[in-house]
Amino acid sequence: MRLFRSAVVFLLLLAIGATSASAKTIHFQGRDVAVPKGWPVYRLAENPRMCVRLDRRAVYLGTPGANQRCPSNAIGGRRAILIDPAAVERPQARASAVTTTVTGSDEYTGLGFDACTAPSSRTMDAWGKSSPYGAIGVYIGGLNRACSQPNLTAAWVTEQVAEGWHLIPTYVGLQSPTGVCGTCAELSTNLTTAVAQGVAEAQDAVADAQSIGMGPGSPIYFDMEAYTRTTSATRATLTFLEAWTAELHELGYSSGVYSSSASGIVDLAREADNDEYLLPDDIWFANWNGGVNALDPYVPSTAWPTHQRIHQYRGGHNEIWGGTTINIDNNYVEGTTVGAVSGPPELPPLTVRNVRAEGGTLSLWIRCGWAAGESCPGRIILRTQARMPLVARRGVPTRVVRVGVAGRAFRLGGGRSHTFRVALNERGRPLLARRGQLRGQLLVAIPGSRATRAVRLRLAR
Repeated sequence: MRLFRSAVVFLLLLAIGATSASAKTIHFQGRDVAVPKGWPVYRLAENPRMCVRLDRRAVYLGTPGANQRCPSNAIGGRRAILIDPAAVERPQARASAVTTTVTGSDEYTGLGFDACTAPSSRTMDAWGKSSPYGAIGVYIGGLNRACSQPNLTAAWVTEQVAEGWHLIPTYVGLQSPTGVCGTCAELSTNLTTAVAQGVAEAQDAVADAQSIGMGPGSPIYFDMEAYTRTTSATRATLTFLEAWTAELHELGYSSGVYSSSASGIVDLAREADNDEYLLPDDIWFANWNGGVNALDPYVPSTAWPTHQRIHQYRGGHNEIWGGTTINIDNNYVEGTTVGAVSGPPELPPLTVRNVRAEGGTLSLWIRCGWAAGESCPGRIILRTQARMPLVARRGVPTRVVRVGVAGRAFRLGGGRSHTFRVALNERGRPLLARRGQLRGQLLVAIPGSRATRAVRLRLAR
């Protein structure tokens, strides 16, 4: 997690800047270190429940406590300094311990909450036995994540999922250029740059997810806080989020977006009729109207209709369950969560290369990682988004759904490779002819392994 990397970097910066006129010297664990003059200094050993806020100008000395008292909805740039000598060895130790992965659960319906810092295992156990909640949002990373995460490890993730909790992984990355957060790093209004930023954020989020054992198939929700809707801000935000979704699909993860109903969600909802825009798989809308449901006036009923929504219906407040207090937001969940445990993969990864698209045909090279002499059955599927009727009758409502536009089965011997060609089907050909191009997700799967790619098909002229 980036928190621990930052701790090491800060130690180096402090040592370099020890003689700066704008610094003051403090004594901690047998050494003198320089910190910015005027910043408050907190010794965590004296106050183990103090929230380590990374969005504040402050210096924290020691290891963050397992039961921090944090506000639920803090957000902001990493401006604090955490000096935690124990953190130096933590990344390597945690990475080597990831032997079990958890993956996405297609459907979870029920109450959930999110908190700025992941609670300790003891607190989770107390809440699991006494509270009405079955899901929790956890902040796995991002430049604008505001709270430290001492509990959020691969062992914690595996333990909570095994206990029946459904996790909602959240990444707090670059914010809209007109966002409400005054200290947040923002994305660019240049659309080419915004695309590159969306790709980079998705890659970083996947690395964060994998470091705590959340494997392919898991959802990752981007936290795009409220912003003022202007033409340039909306265009940049939508461009960024589309690139985020496409790259997550490329890496085998599903995409979610959290935002205010009146800004990010309404902008996304207005693209629900646009077959050319790649929507996230799930949405998480903040509308503190108290409604314990998955309904929102900004989102038409035909968009994200099948267990693809989370409603944050109440903002930060304290709740006590099992004798323990957490400051939380309330959520009603009908969306994808992390909630299934699987062991380490037993098969080598499936290899897919040289994906080419010409006219209405795909060609791709596939290698099966099974041992020689084994038979390796698999399937190739290309999916895109299209507006389809809810039932096969004229005059009925339509909705945007994923549509399979190409596919075929294949069989390879273990250790063998082959170049396959796949033509568009009866749904894909009219869509390509009407639009001139198709963007979609290519899925290649064999038992125990799969690979995904983002693909663009253009009509041959």
